Amino acid sequence: MSEIVSATLPRGNTSCFTEQNFNRLLVTMKEKAYPEGTHLFWEGDFSDKLFYIKRGRVKLTKSTDEGKELILYMYGRGDMVGQADPFFSTKHSFTAEVIEDAEIGVIEQKDLEIMICQHCDFAIDFMKWMGIHHRLTQTKFRDLMMYGKPGALCSTLIRLSNTYGEQHGDNILINKKITHTDLSNMIGATRESVNRMLSDLRKKDALEYENGMIVIKDLVMLQDICHCELCPNEICRI
Repeated sequence: MSEIVSATLPRGNTSCFTEQNFNRLLVTMKEKAYPEGTHLFWEGDFSDKLFYIKRGRVKLTKSTDEGKELILYMYGRGDMVGQADPFFSTKHSFTAEVIEDAEIGVIEQKDLEIMICQHCDFAIDFMKWMGIHHRLTQTKFRDLMMYGKPGALCSTLIRLSNTYGEQHGDNILINKKITHTDLSNMIGATRESVNRMLSDLRKKDALEYENGMIVIKDLVMLQDICHCELCPNEICRI
């Protein structure tokens, strides 16, 4: 039964699991509905669960000492979310907020530990998943710290295009309405500075707007500004 169910579910960042190991995850999940505006966990909560998104969207944020929210990741259908450290008791470094009504499969840490102990192939797949997550975190902080706010903005636009992009001729439409406030929270900048940087990119004909959505016209220019390392899409995502 689980194999039939797994074939209908999106895989997202869980594509590194084989079909058999993904089914093992499925049978341990306890399904729960989370309305928009609720939280999977808060920064400082014990990280004793993983969350598989069957439907909906979730953002991971971190609050600064000044109370500003920094959006670190945005997850959707097929993604598994959580700060899993099997065999260790740790606390979440981020807050996970549901931004679109979600159907979530909750995986308890004790069940995860049993699967890791009983199935070495599952342990290898889980290590791959953790490796992808760690590399995503490393590249995200590289973008935020190494090449200034323009570099961080261009990298974020590239990540958005990889996550939500649709090819329209030579252009890429980011098929998700992203506000300037969202962008400012993603790169830790003020909304005014984001407005200014986007205006500069429009003057250089690197992007434009279409029905309130961003269209990337010159991807190479954005890549040059952020010193893009051409990471695979599973890493270069929002």
